[in-house]
Amino acid sequence: MIQPGNPALPGANRLDDGINFAVFSSGAEAVELCLFDENRRQTGTHFLPGQNEGIWHGFLPGCATGQRYGYRVHGPWSPEQGLRYNPAKLLIDPYSRRLDGEFRWSPAVFDFEPEPTDQHWRKNEQDSSPWVPLCVVDAPLERAESHRPAIPWSDVVMYEANVRGYTMTHPDVPESDRGKFRGMTNGQVLEYLKALGITSLELMPVHALIDEEFLVTRGLRNLWGYNSIQFFTPDSRFACGDGVAEFREMVDTIHDAGIEVILDVAYNHTGEGGLHGPTLSFRGLDNLAYYRTEPDDPRRYVNDSGCGNTLNTDHPRVQNLVLNSLRYWHRDMGVDGFRFDLATILGRTRRGFRKSHELLTRIGSDPDLWGAKLIAEPWDPGPGGYQLGRFPVEWAEWNDRFRDTVRRFWRGDPHQDSDFARRIHGSADLFEPSGRNPSASINFITCHDGFTLRDLVSYKHRHNQANEENNHDGHGHNHSRNYGAEGETADTDINRVRRQQRLNLLATLMFSQGTPMLLAGDEFGNSQNGNNNAYAQDNEVGWLDWRRLDDDPEFTDSFRKLIKLRYRFSLLRQARYIHGRMPTDSGWCDIDWLHPDGRLMRPEDWDGGKKLALLFSCHPDQKDESPIIEAVALLFNASKKDQVFKLPPGLPPEWSVQFSSSDSPPESAEPGQWLVKARSLVLVTSRLL
Repeated sequence: MIQPGNPALPGANRLDDGINFAVFSSGAEAVELCLFDENRRQTGTHFLPGQNEGIWHGFLPGCATGQRYGYRVHGPWSPEQGLRYNPAKLLIDPYSRRLDGEFRWSPAVFDFEPEPTDQHWRKNEQDSSPWVPLCVVDAPLERAESHRPAIPWSDVVMYEANVRGYTMTHPDVPESDRGKFRGMTNGQVLEYLKALGITSLELMPVHALIDEEFLVTRGLRNLWGYNSIQFFTPDSRFACGDGVAEFREMVDTIHDAGIEVILDVAYNHTGEGGLHGPTLSFRGLDNLAYYRTEPDDPRRYVNDSGCGNTLNTDHPRVQNLVLNSLRYWHRDMGVDGFRFDLATILGRTRRGFRKSHELLTRIGSDPDLWGAKLIAEPWDPGPGGYQLGRFPVEWAEWNDRFRDTVRRFWRGDPHQDSDFARRIHGSADLFEPSGRNPSASINFITCHDGFTLRDLVSYKHRHNQANEENNHDGHGHNHSRNYGAEGETADTDINRVRRQQRLNLLATLMFSQGTPMLLAGDEFGNSQNGNNNAYAQDNEVGWLDWRRLDDDPEFTDSFRKLIKLRYRFSLLRQARYIHGRMPTDSGWCDIDWLHPDGRLMRPEDWDGGKKLALLFSCHPDQKDESPIIEAVALLFNASKKDQVFKLPPGLPPEWSVQFSSSDSPPESAEPGQWLVKARSLVLVTSRLL
């Protein structure tokens, strides 16, 4: 016989000789626990006998780990009031650690009859249990014990990858492991990542998800994973068997390679979608608590996420859910940090975004998340959703201003020089006022969302026809250029320019102040055939084409060299912002912006020259007359003509060219002077380094 349980233990937890069940549902009249066997046959039901402040709970003696279960919630079904309780719908426990079975689309998963009208809704009494995953009572995990690399922010080089897309065509990954966590543990994969020099692997979402109904009807599948229905369980598509064990094994193996694991998480919406979406968990448990609804029409959802619904992060139970999920993945599953998709939603109230929002504050100060890297995507599609530079001091942020400005500068757009300088300096205008350092700026040229680097210099327009949305989806303004032909071409002159521009973009990324992030495959020229929104392309379009690695191995070698140069010269990765002459731990550091003729930039020089130099120099002590002991200079020429660059007097007499994006090295007619080829970048350092 079921007994009252402990409401302070959300989910299903083993206690002595039974299992404690607890689930939040503030408006329910009753919550029914349904038990199933391994063949999905229902074997019993129990109404949870206890209820404290909206948490229903019960202790079931004799119940053991491995038990399958789900919930049915009894209460008012009044969509016009935002109440969606329907006991015909079997609901997933938000705190379940394992799920059994696959979600399948059926009319039974909706709590209303098909094709409802705004004037009349009919309750759907079909049982949804055959079509939804079952929860599984799991034994508690011990804390992850693997050695965390704990890379200092100033040394981080991030690498964004999709578990499926990265491994599906890798020649060294066995077919059975492709698309799986085990594929990421493959020795050849890890050796490749180590050889690149990246420090932190950012994995796109792996939380349990569903494929959108409109994709399934088109024969497509969600590759990116931003459609979670539960925030604790790894999705079965990434597992060969035990997804929890395989994920932990993957993290341990990546850690052994000296690489951090950053997990992309989407706590902004769920796969239940909008008004006409399925009822799988949150909607049926407590629609008004878990989601934001329109104040004057609570049947409709606030859609700040652009995905149909928006999690109500003002609600304390939702905040607890997010925090407990983060703790679980950091403490028990071993991940080193999180990238928060559409993170502005985590700081939203009814009146808009607040930097001091309770959830952001709780995440930043939680002792169980101590040491975890926190990275915000600082925007969402809602009103006032763009909040770049406005997150709390504990957070780093994706910097799309860097992306767009660097793209425009190298494309040759006019009037970009001054903003280009701000971005490569670490975007101090955005992050320094809040007391943060350059590492808070996550610099990137490309990411999963948009063109790959190869496509950025090969296509002027998006080519998303394969998504079957009439090519209307994806970004319309990509700051891209094809240099004479749309898509792949055999023209050697066009391909030479494209290759050089890719090197320019990667070198700018690696030599800029801030934290660089690379999209997986950009280091060897992966293409998506011009598709800049490949979320629905779980196929050869969205998977990395590893054959490209053999097309131009010297290009990949050049990228490895860029990372090594970043590590070698600490002036390229300052721990704090440098303005003019400033003290450092080892002396004094100068920063100067130079005209190609060697003089300091004047106000009129910033207006569209497409040519400038950045000089860092370091002095050993505080005396003005102290000699410069090391210096690095970056020479940028985004114009279509070769340009002579001179360095000012008073610098070390001997310089060495460390990198040039041009296929011919820069000519030096005299010390401190170089002929920099059109559309190229050069890094020179003093020989005393």
